[in-house]
Amino acid sequence: MNILRPAKSHSKISLIFLAYIAFIALGMPDGLLGVAWPSIRAGFSIPLDALGALLVAAVSGYMTSSFLSGALIARMGVGKLLAASCALTGSALLGYTLVPTWWMMVLLGVFAGLGAGAIDAGLNTYVAAHFGERQMQWLHASYGIGVTTGPIIMTIALANFNSWRLGYRTVGGFQILLAICFVLTLPLWLQQATPVGKDEPRRLTDYKTPLRETLRQPRVWLSALLFFVYVGGEVSLGSWTYSLLVESRHIDPAVAGLWAGSYWATFTIGRVIAGLYARRLGVIRIVQGSILGALLGTVLLVWDPSAIANVIAVAVIGFSIAPIFPALTSGTSQRVGVHFAANTIGIQMAATGLGTAVIPSVLGLLARSFSLEAIPIALVVVFAILFGLYQLSTLKQLHPEKGL
Repeated sequence: MNILRPAKSHSKISLIFLAYIAFIALGMPDGLLGVAWPSIRAGFSIPLDALGALLVAAVSGYMTSSFLSGALIARMGVGKLLAASCALTGSALLGYTLVPTWWMMVLLGVFAGLGAGAIDAGLNTYVAAHFGERQMQWLHASYGIGVTTGPIIMTIALANFNSWRLGYRTVGGFQILLAICFVLTLPLWLQQATPVGKDEPRRLTDYKTPLRETLRQPRVWLSALLFFVYVGGEVSLGSWTYSLLVESRHIDPAVAGLWAGSYWATFTIGRVIAGLYARRLGVIRIVQGSILGALLGTVLLVWDPSAIANVIAVAVIGFSIAPIFPALTSGTSQRVGVHFAANTIGIQMAATGLGTAVIPSVLGLLARSFSLEAIPIALVVVFAILFGLYQLSTLKQLHPEKGL
């Protein structure tokens, strides 16, 4: 028996709670912008569509750092990467409140995205390496808490102090404080990176596979495609639900707004519940069941038998798809092999940024060319494709002789 094991177990508990707090912090900035945008636009005297420049800048930074996260973790270690990334994100958010011109804020958006992408990919990689499906579900539930808290912080700042800058300073300061926490806990991160003994199994972060070698694996690209399609469907429903219900289905705007907003809240609930059963059900059953539940919900949305059926459909879809992202992340090693998992997780996070931009835009073009009723039909296609891709990605682990 190794006497280091109890201490190491205690440090793992401390670090997973710190990871949860970090994911809450990761979600906060995403919740700030929507509430703050009218005030930001007025302060800088810029047009409504100028928001696109900031979003493109942030997504570009996010995709870059997440794509390279596997190599960064191999060089720096998870603890140092998270400390540096939180400091970068916090500094960029604080910088938003100090710059005098709009283009400077857009430039800072690149750095905010770089920090966020590294935090996202780094924490996903760490939890996938050291913990199971339950903790991964709860990690992503923490993001839901953060993205819900962000608008509350900004609303208080605007209502009580008439200042969007105060909201960003609050969240930016929290990020800096978190960076300090990561620095202070660096010995724990290093301890977790060191195997307990010679019989300790190797984790995905123990492999230093070159990114170039990872990119040559077809299953890595298939895994990235899963995230591209899934996140595109998730964001599309969140973006277009209100317009569909109000403008096409003529549901009362107050009711539609409630259900469209609660769509994101179901993510937190769904992931907390999924975490309770994740170990018993396993990754494959969770993903398959969740996609099928989303398909049933979208079919109900296409059918449109009544107004109440529409809101039930939205709730069913939101609750069903909640566990998919963390379950797909937990199952990365099973799909691509442990040697390529660390790099692949970063590539998957980069694919989510691309899916967020591309698929909702394509659905918007369909709605403009035909009608908003094209949205639920397209979502059925998206989730059907997702199911087919996932089945293909599991062929090797279920039937080794049928590998790609």
